Amino acid sequence: MTPPDPAPAPEAPGVTPADAADAARLVAFGLQPKLLPARDAEYAELLRRHRDEPAFARLADAVAAGLGLIVLEVSPRAGMAVTAAEDSVFAVRMGDYARRAATDSADRFLHGLAHLAVAALAFPRPEDLADDGYIGRVTVNGVDAFVRQACRRLEERAEEQGENSDPATGAPGLESAWRVYARRSATGATKDARRLAGSTTGIIGKAVAFLVDSGFLQRTGDDSGGTYRTTARYQLQVRDMAASAAMAELLELGIVPVSDGSATLLPPDESDDLDLVADAGLPFHS
Repeated sequence: MTPPDPAPAPEAPGVTPADAADAARLVAFGLQPKLLPARDAEYAELLRRHRDEPAFARLADAVAAGLGLIVLEVSPRAGMAVTAAEDSVFAVRMGDYARRAATDSADRFLHGLAHLAVAALAFPRPEDLADDGYIGRVTVNGVDAFVRQACRRLEERAEEQGENSDPATGAPGLESAWRVYARRSATGATKDARRLAGSTTGIIGKAVAFLVDSGFLQRTGDDSGGTYRTTARYQLQVRDMAASAAMAELLELGIVPVSDGSATLLPPDESDDLDLVADAGLPFHS
């Protein structure tokens, strides 16, 4: 006599295929950076489940992990905020971004410098980065002014130390990038007064446009080359990148002091011998 087929293994209590579908749906919402939970009832309901149902939260976090995503926060303010791990198919690498935006290797460093400067000005103090209610504001011209100020400071330091002021061809790192940045035109010149893509404000404009498309910044006006405010997702992203090698290198260059030893960037304080330039676009509370 043929033995009966074994009974199917019981499903984990409280977890159903419908729950798995909902968990994947929540992660899918998180991958739409411009979507706000307050504007989508289904998204808001799934966030509530993540908060109130531990089994569902573990399931959604597992789905994200399986896709190579790191969950930064799950909340009504940020939604399901995720960032891609280095080996994730969703990872957007600075090199890939820069290659799309520029072909010159020096320009790729300038694009990276622009992103670091935006983060530095968006959250200039550790307490700003830690405060969930803080909103940073930056302008394209302000970011350019900030970087050029840093360039002047680094050039003065190089002269004092008797260092060669000419960047070595292909030299990596921010120490060489500032020399290239200082020599680049801020706006360039076109017949209709548009800024050139390869100018420094053009490069910053591409950087902030990318951040807007990624749900990290929101455009608020056209003054000073374009004005922008930060989102909760950008604050979480900057927190996550605060200890990155690029951030650490920028700090090591001595461009900005740090008050408490953390990896958050700060503008010079009143005791510094270099005053902030006008219209630096520093963020403030709303």
